[in-house]
Amino acid sequence: MEGHHYFYALLLPQSIKEYLREKCDEIKCDFPFIRWVHQEDYHITLAFLGHATKEQLERADEYIQNAIYTAESFPLCLNEFGVFGRQESPRIFWANTFSSDSLNKLRKEVYDACVKTGFQLDPRPFKPHITLARNWSGEDRFQLEQLKQRLSVRQDFIAQYIVLYETHLDKTPKYVIKKKYKLLETAVGKGKD
Repeated sequence: MEGHHYFYALLLPQSIKEYLREKCDEIKCDFPFIRWVHQEDYHITLAFLGHATKEQLERADEYIQNAIYTAESFPLCLNEFGVFGRQESPRIFWANTFSSDSLNKLRKEVYDACVKTGFQLDPRPFKPHITLARNWSGEDRFQLEQLKQRLSVRQDFIAQYIVLYETHLDKTPKYVIKKKYKLLETAVGKGKD
């Protein structure tokens, strides 16, 4: 277990993964990146743990269950595409969601539970996003506005699950679900998996 990285994430519904893959397929030829993320690896990271022992993961599981046992499913909506890194040659191409108090609260509960377990987590502010591609490889400068003119992203979905992923860099898709936590259903939170 120590050879792999682990992280907690919001699991995206299959319909959203397929929707985002279709959007990426529309632009791949004109917006080249070195690596496009496999649709099964789309997610929103809540807490990146890095290496972890079996004992650490068991302790984290206990804290996570205690932290989220009253957490309810909630609606989210994809908002826009963007990039991290230099605008002309970005490192990450992503989609994000509209701001959500429910998502921010859930992330804080997961993050705090992991810190309580003893993990050293990234202290930077939470910027929820779904990584779609990495490392611009075009000969010309990347044009975000041009991309946004061609592609819009608006899609509602219900956040229903948190998962613990294990990273396998030698596989595609490279994330394997090790643990799945279902959020409580509400009238607004009933949806398809």
